[in-house]
Amino acid sequence: MDIRQLRYFIAIVEEGTVSGAAKRLHLSQPPLSQQLKAMEQELGALLLERNGKRLEVTEAGNRLYEYALQMVELMEAAKSEVKEVGSGLNGQLSIGVNTLSVSGLSSVLQGFQREYPKITYKIHQGESSHLCRLVRGREVELAFIRLPLELGDDLTVLHHEQEPFYLISSDKNPLGDEREISLADVVDLPLLLPSTQGLGVHYLILKSFSELRLEPKLRGECSDIALLMSLVASGFGVSIVPESLLHHYPGYPIIRRRLSGESGLTSPIGLVALRNHRLSKAARNFIDLYRCH
Repeated sequence: MDIRQLRYFIAIVEEGTVSGAAKRLHLSQPPLSQQLKAMEQELGALLLERNGKRLEVTEAGNRLYEYALQMVELMEAAKSEVKEVGSGLNGQLSIGVNTLSVSGLSSVLQGFQREYPKITYKIHQGESSHLCRLVRGREVELAFIRLPLELGDDLTVLHHEQEPFYLISSDKNPLGDEREISLADVVDLPLLLPSTQGLGVHYLILKSFSELRLEPKLRGECSDIALLMSLVASGFGVSIVPESLLHHYPGYPIIRRRLSGESGLTSPIGLVALRNHRLSKAARNFIDLYRCH
């Protein structure tokens, strides 16, 4: 049996006559009668029996009718969902997000959710280099990373924004009243670096000091951001962090001052995907929305 035969059978049962079903299906009667006979032969059971001018459903026919309704309903649901997934209205979007967060990501996701409410999300968090590996392994389709980073020819990147950095300290380490400060103002303060050696933000900060021929007074490094914020708030040291981190870790008793543009310290954000690989429609829709954000 196939889904077409089940649709015919449902129509015959509900109309009570082959002629009524034929009219409903816009078919002639002989093909319907032949399909009914073929089904009974395949199943080895009488499905309908004549009672005057109408056909009555046998016990076997009634059981088949119940299954037929379920199967046709499932088939319609499958077709509808597959069409929605194909158009990006349904499905799952897998995204990687850098550990130190991305400015404005929440608002982007909220906007996307309003536009595509049936989409669900699988979000991985990690360092940029790890996220690139996840993209290459097709564990995520898209990933927000911090640049610069050696990407290779297999990845494509959508550059979006340059995020400023801030010096954060407790009120036990006053830095004056200036709204902006330079790296030269920081060089003698006990500096705690976010992240760990060899990773993006750690590299960017030290590179900026080096380009200005400054040698910071390093107190250490800390990859746990909540702990880093607590240590800074206690007066153990100062730190340099991207702006988005301050939005995601509010409530700490700290002083923040923006580093001047002359410091050369900004964190470019990129959205990467696998080159020459067809993205899902949901991912393509997300990229379109992100470009306009």
